[in-house]
Amino acid sequence: MIDRDDELEAEFPLGDGTAQTTAEVRCPYCGEINEIALDPGSGARQEYTEDCQVCCRPWRLSVHYDSDGAGHVSVEPETDAYS
Repeated sequence: MIDRDDELEAEFPLGDGTAQTTAEVRCPYCGEINEIALDPGSGARQEYTEDCQVCCRPWRLSVHYDSDGAGHVSVEPETDAYS
């Protein structure tokens, strides 16, 4: 059985075993800053939809982790929801 620490080490072999678990993003609709949770255990590259905590409109998030465990997040409008 592989434990979670071993999985993270496999994903970030050059890192210190600590991966970023939160980020701040600006809503592309209302412009408000939102703090979001990141899940490094879901893989080094992720894409998913999350709703703004202020205006409730959905955005498309792309997250990728570098070898140091830093999460890089980009956000764009989820255009299908309001087209």
